[in-house]
Amino acid sequence: MEMLSHDERRAVERLDQAAMLARTEQWAAVNSGTRNTAGCAAMAGLLADAFAALPGEVTLVEPGRAEAVGADGRVDPIAHGRHLYVRVRPDAPVRMLLTGHMDTVYPADHPFQTLAWREPGVLNGPGVADMKGGVSLMLEALLAVEAVAPTIGYDVVINSDEETGSFSSAALLAQAARGKVAALTYEPALPDGTLAGARGGTGNFSIVVRGRAAHAGRNPQDGRNAIVAASAIAVALHGARSPRLAVNPAR
Repeated sequence: MEMLSHDERRAVERLDQAAMLARTEQWAAVNSGTRNTAGCAAMAGLLADAFAALPGEVTLVEPGRAEAVGADGRVDPIAHGRHLYVRVRPDAPVRMLLTGHMDTVYPADHPFQTLAWREPGVLNGPGVADMKGGVSLMLEALLAVEAVAPTIGYDVVINSDEETGSFSSAALLAQAARGKVAALTYEPALPDGTLAGARGGTGNFSIVVRGRAAHAGRNPQDGRNAIVAASAIAVALHGARSPRLAVNPAR
């Protein structure tokens, strides 16, 4: 605390740990698995109400189009929840981006649905760390800054599909990132408390393999075995791994 400025000390003193915990418990009690669109809608409403305490424009943005390949090879659209977008002082000369996500990996039918205190100071529950606790921390930090030295501008994007690749929110994130001096996301730090300065990029790719039916005994030469072709592709992808490239062929 000795190295902080007067305004920085005031901001830290303004932080309300009880409020952060109460929000985390309330939000983690709502199942918002990525595919649970009703749960994500409920979560988006709670977030919109909470972030309305900031002096900016709060909107819920419709998800962009996203698709998935089914086991039968069909490409179908996927439904996602709306994304929270907050803009504060858009004309400020210095602007930042803060990001997070409201979805979790636990669908509505998953057995992990309730919160429990493992020991004093350790709360266990779906999405507590990843990342409803982080979103609550983000909001509390912004409230503290607004109470002390509200000069910078910032955008906040809380998307509803981070756990599955952010396909329906990628365009919104790219738009919000333009012109920002820095971007912060509020997932947990590394185990020793160190902040991550960069992350590797990821991509999800679906490959549809179609065979041709033929009798295995009479005319196998007229057929194409989709299982063999898919296996060859999986082996080739596995062989493309390197120290700088992780490849995970999966169903």
